[in-house]
Amino acid sequence: MFVRRSAAVLAATAVIGTAFAPAALADESPGATPSQAFPSALYGSTDPTYDGVWRQSLALLAQDTVGVKPAKQAVDWLAGQQCESGAFAAYRPDPSAKCDAKTKVDTNSTAAALQALEALDASDAVTGAAVKWLKSVQNKDGGWGYFPGTPSDTNSTSVVIGALDAGDTDAKDVPSKDDRTPYDALLGLSVPCDETGGGAFAFQPDKKGKLAANADATAAGVLGVLGEGLDADPDEDGADKASPKASQCVGGHPFTVEDAAANGALYLAGAVAKNGYLKSSLPGAEDQPDYGNTADTVVALAAAGRTADTGKPLAWLEKNSGTWAAKSGPAAYAQLIFAANATGTDPRAFGGADLVKQLGATGPAAASSDASTAPADDKNDKDAASDEDDGGVSLWWIIGVGLVGGIGIGFLLSGRNKKQQP
Repeated sequence: MFVRRSAAVLAATAVIGTAFAPAALADESPGATPSQAFPSALYGSTDPTYDGVWRQSLALLAQDTVGVKPAKQAVDWLAGQQCESGAFAAYRPDPSAKCDAKTKVDTNSTAAALQALEALDASDAVTGAAVKWLKSVQNKDGGWGYFPGTPSDTNSTSVVIGALDAGDTDAKDVPSKDDRTPYDALLGLSVPCDETGGGAFAFQPDKKGKLAANADATAAGVLGVLGEGLDADPDEDGADKASPKASQCVGGHPFTVEDAAANGALYLAGAVAKNGYLKSSLPGAEDQPDYGNTADTVVALAAAGRTADTGKPLAWLEKNSGTWAAKSGPAAYAQLIFAANATGTDPRAFGGADLVKQLGATGPAAASSDASTAPADDKNDKDAASDEDDGGVSLWWIIGVGLVGGIGIGFLLSGRNKKQQP
């Protein structure tokens, strides 16, 4: 889900004739300049306007996953981004200023921050307020859109479910005003078996209500219906236990969350079976490997118990993701660490790379770590990371697509709006 996202998970809004407010990871966003000083506690070296909270949350969560205690200043910075309402925006350059109606708070930043802060035992006042706010902006169908009041989408609903779970709140106990749960919303976004892409999840229905399979949404949706967060562990009980539901798409009534998870995992397994990676395509451009969504797919497959199907994409990532991660920054390193964790792979020896050390070099020195997590030099290598794009999705591409297509709200991290194909 999740550079989410996949994550991975910021949005671009584009409605022709209305205000346009992009909130996407800046693939080619300007880096820091002498007149543009970013917080020293922040991971990454590029403009955080569209992804500061997201990449900080993933970086801290990934460090916690591998037993590294993040720097206190980094955790405090994230907590300090919270608005009085409990919500988080993508980035607030002046956290001392009160949030108002112009502050673009969103569900994805809030959910990611909640997952990280819960893992790091933040104050109940901080995490409780985030849970309360997320509940307050739930849609009638049980799900969530990127911004409050926007139509529900698979990615946003799934990352919120993971956050609620982190906050010890079972999503099935969070009914909407129409008495529908988040799981009801996700089941409604699962493509029927007798349609093209059957078993996958759609990001959102199109204008005619039709569901189109989307690999990134499927990776997010599998975690969502399983009630898992961004750092999902492997399903050891279900690992490699093939069942009729795992070998063919299951429909009919009743259609359960277990069915949806099995169907989605089956779709993902097929999508990476040939090449070991997902592809993303831009209009008029040659298909390109989608590193972030491939990492998210590994996590989803492992969480669904299909660990045997993670071998090929994981091996591909170990061999090919180094350049992408170095350019994309902390959120990308975090996604790879989540993929390693989900498959029982050592993230400190990932295709010959130490992901933990590389992630640590993009931010303040950890409060406690072993030698493998120490920064490369006294500057934490932040200067060396000046060409990171902290996400892998071009802001300018998303703006262009939004303006041309007029497709509205809801594009998330790691190209969640892009056409994806196996």
